[in-house]
Amino acid sequence: MSGHDVATDARGARRRGNQDNARGSARARIRGLYAITPELADTAELVARVSAALRGGASAVQYHAKNADPALRREQALALCAACREFGVPLIVNDDWELALAVDADGVHIGADDGDPVAVRAAIGAEKILGVSCYNRLALAERVIDVADYVAFGSVFPSATKPAAVRADLELFREARRRGWHTVAIGGIDPDNARSVIEAGADAVAVIAAVFEVDDVEGAARRIGALFEHSRP
Repeated sequence: MSGHDVATDARGARRRGNQDNARGSARARIRGLYAITPELADTAELVARVSAALRGGASAVQYHAKNADPALRREQALALCAACREFGVPLIVNDDWELALAVDADGVHIGADDGDPVAVRAAIGAEKILGVSCYNRLALAERVIDVADYVAFGSVFPSATKPAAVRADLELFREARRRGWHTVAIGGIDPDNARSVIEAGADAVAVIAAVFEVDDVEGAARRIGALFEHSRP
């Protein structure tokens, strides 16, 4: 067998293993680049850009579509589920736990206006991932941590996506790390400032613009993901 064949077989085995892990243990901890999808009406273009981020090493994808109609949301969520499973990466649906269940996504992420986390956990079951936005509120994180797989703090930096969002200090991540919580940082994160958030204790960084609003989506994802390779476990 040639070296090329051995490398190909190894990549195939890793991918099959990742697929099995994604299906059999959806609630594995998310660490690294958490790619949040842009609003695109063209499903093929959306899947192509997400696939590029996955090739670049995105460890999780969140489907975020506030303005799409229900039919398009279902179409896109199904297509993204298929793309993510090919890479053994979980797909999280933003806000809509019913859609997450309908397309058999790996989990749901909710904010303050998206329902009670205890009720959402009961609705989606124990095997799905549940993420909860806690903004800059440590007390809110304390209340939901028993039912959430991760809590998200942000906006860490000024964000063009949500310019009026409250700001979350890096000390939140340090304190969460001391308490053993699993955290995701969001808001204005890019390859130049992500390291400071990771060093403060964030397990994952959620990114939209710095990954999807650039020409080289795969390269941007790889640059951010690489910052985790030399950080603390």
